[in-house]
Amino acid sequence: MTMDLNEITEFLQSAARSVGAEVTSPWFYLQLGLILAAAGIAYASGAAVRSRVDVTSVAMGWPIPLRLFVRVLVGSASTAVFAALMTLARVVMLASTWPSRSYLLAVAANLAFAWLIIRLITSVIRNAFIVRVVSLSAWTIAALSILGQLQPAVEALDSISIVLGDLRLTPLLLIKLGALLILALWLTNIASNFVESRINRSADLTPSIQVLLVKMIRMGLMVVAIAIALSAVGINLSALAVFSGAVGVGIGIGLQKIVANFISGIILLADKSVKPGDLVTIGDSSGRISAMKTRYISVAAGDGREFLIPNEDLVTQKVVNWTYTDKNTLVKVSFGTNYDADPRLVCKLAIDIAAAAPRAIKSKPPNCILTEFAEHGMKFSLTFWIADPEGMDNVKSEVMLALWDAFKREGIRVPYPVREIRVRGGALPVETTVEVPTS
Repeated sequence: MTMDLNEITEFLQSAARSVGAEVTSPWFYLQLGLILAAAGIAYASGAAVRSRVDVTSVAMGWPIPLRLFVRVLVGSASTAVFAALMTLARVVMLASTWPSRSYLLAVAANLAFAWLIIRLITSVIRNAFIVRVVSLSAWTIAALSILGQLQPAVEALDSISIVLGDLRLTPLLLIKLGALLILALWLTNIASNFVESRINRSADLTPSIQVLLVKMIRMGLMVVAIAIALSAVGINLSALAVFSGAVGVGIGIGLQKIVANFISGIILLADKSVKPGDLVTIGDSSGRISAMKTRYISVAAGDGREFLIPNEDLVTQKVVNWTYTDKNTLVKVSFGTNYDADPRLVCKLAIDIAAAAPRAIKSKPPNCILTEFAEHGMKFSLTFWIADPEGMDNVKSEVMLALWDAFKREGIRVPYPVREIRVRGGALPVETTVEVPTS
């Protein structure tokens, strides 16, 4: 560390003296009371605005950016009221006494205005996580600037360093690198989505070529964005040669699977083929994805078990994603009846039972067809839609039980094979009937 301990001690002592002088002044408590009162009024006013203003009806028909702006403005009504009250109190205090006696009011007003402006600017970003990161980061920088501590904070972050060869790592460098990477990857995602939409609209390219081009362009843009971010903060890419060499040696001595799972995880996160909450079937494992890690995904089964499946398996094997584009799921129930039954009545009963199922989608009517005249009876296929594949077997069981009750009520029998066993040698014929229910 290059920061002198005496400088840190002097800075802390100076800050303590300033705070002590401010707290001992009676004007400090007056300003604090005004701030608390304004905060209470602002909170009540914001709640009243949010309860009485329907953003959907007010901004109906407006452009999407303007609707987002209005939604954020209504959601930040408390901040706007607080900033206005602090500005009014500051003006009154300036007209009545010395400016130094309203310093806290000025700081509170500036912080409120900074937060309001940042929230309005970030309203164009649709990713909630990025909005929070950008808003908090920008407001922290604004707060340090308002308090006059931005430059000392920058110098303090830059004074602590770790030297690795020609590379000097500091907290300031890492913060700049993180901010640039987030910005670069966000712009990369926008550019890759635009390119993907143009490629997918091209009728001259086959679907496989389209997917290949999209993936190559997306990965290429990510590599370029990371290289630009590293160069922008002053990191020489040649300084990373030793790390790339170490990674190459590690791959050569047995880290192929680890690297393959890591790269596969990046691909899965980039193309969004699976995501947390999806219901998937991978081989003999079925369940909902509860977490996605750099090496594996966690699939939670309905019986309390969790399958940890390597990311590479999701890239190289067949994966059934029940909720990829649409959660609606088709349920198929196969059953049979004897030849004494009326097939039209059987189909009507099956359709009525499926339509009455609680989870059946009403906008997609069920269908029942006669599929085969088999040796032992007629075979039918009943299909209906449910809104979510979760618990599909339970829905299927409920419909089959209802079918059984309806068949009993209407006198419809389920076919079963009949076998005769004849015993030679003078004994009486013995007929044995074996009942084998068919689904």
